[in-house]
Amino acid sequence: MPESLRLPRPDRSLQTYTPGAPGTFAPPAARLHSRIAFAAAHVVADPFADTPPGGDPAIDWEATLGYRRHLWSYGLAVAEAMDTAQRGMGLTWPAALDLIRRSAAEARAAGGRLAAGAGTDHLGPRPGLTLQDVEAAYAEQCAAVEAAGARIILMASRALAGAARGPEDYARVYGRILSQVRQPVIIHWLGEMFDPALAGYWGSRDAGAAMEACLGVLAANAAKIDGVKISLLSAELEVQMRRRLPPGVRMYTGDDFNYPELIAGDAHGHSDALLGIFDAIAPAASAALQALDAGDRARYDEILAPTVPLSRHIFRAPTFHYKTGVVFMAYVNGHQSHFRMVGAQEGARSIVHLADLFILADRAGLLRDPDLAVFRMRHVLALAGVE
Repeated sequence: MPESLRLPRPDRSLQTYTPGAPGTFAPPAARLHSRIAFAAAHVVADPFADTPPGGDPAIDWEATLGYRRHLWSYGLAVAEAMDTAQRGMGLTWPAALDLIRRSAAEARAAGGRLAAGAGTDHLGPRPGLTLQDVEAAYAEQCAAVEAAGARIILMASRALAGAARGPEDYARVYGRILSQVRQPVIIHWLGEMFDPALAGYWGSRDAGAAMEACLGVLAANAAKIDGVKISLLSAELEVQMRRRLPPGVRMYTGDDFNYPELIAGDAHGHSDALLGIFDAIAPAASAALQALDAGDRARYDEILAPTVPLSRHIFRAPTFHYKTGVVFMAYVNGHQSHFRMVGAQEGARSIVHLADLFILADRAGLLRDPDLAVFRMRHVLALAGVE
């Protein structure tokens, strides 16, 4: 029986809690085949680096690449240098490119599947930014990702959101960039709950109008598009869009609230996955997909059902701070030696939030070594003054 610990509650009381047994989630014996499943992976900061605020982040490469090997071992693909890796929240483009190159080499050695984010984040905000500036920035990053040997995930662009005046500007920029890529890409539509600077993407704040503009880009460039990932946290919108995709274009769910039903699908089709939560729940996600491969929908639902409250908690508003929960999970599960993040983002969630996360992870069977998890949780509590 694991040791108990006392966890803080919102009323400032302490609740005694004893974790249960971990889940039994074995890696797959063969390649997952009924769905494509990307885990957007986090980065591990170097805790010994004396990095000034706003400087290039220092990465613990051994732990960061080791985590990617962990994800590949469970049959998941890795989505590299995305917002889960704190892209736009501390991970600069030079550091992201270094990460992509290292991960691509690791993927070749491990036989893992990899795609990586290409965007425009090396363009600082400035007056007079033009569409030509955005196109050049996209082209530079796309060429670098392909040169590294990774497939492209074409990330939503803050610069484009600021420079575009309507849907036609999005169509122009995406059309020109897609005409240059060597292999089909994944388009990433990231909602403003993940990044407020992307409000009004595709030229409208109305979700229906934005979807029409996005579908127009997909239809006009279908041969250069593998799929589209939408992160809007709306199962209804995703299903509507999924049913209207051009032939051969996949839907990759980015809905960290409703992923079980979207991946399982309906009579009209299903979504594949490109999810930040799969970083934190990789063993359970893999086991559920193995069950789906075997045609066991009941087992699939049984495994994923308790992960949904955990994911909704990690991704609760303000949603863009979900990375803190993802890294916390890696820490308490022994995948990294510390709970420090690029840009000191470990402080973005409260101690009560982390205590609730600990309980929800346990209920989902995702504390792989409960004694270690309790030991490390006590360290986090002590730093917050909880004895």
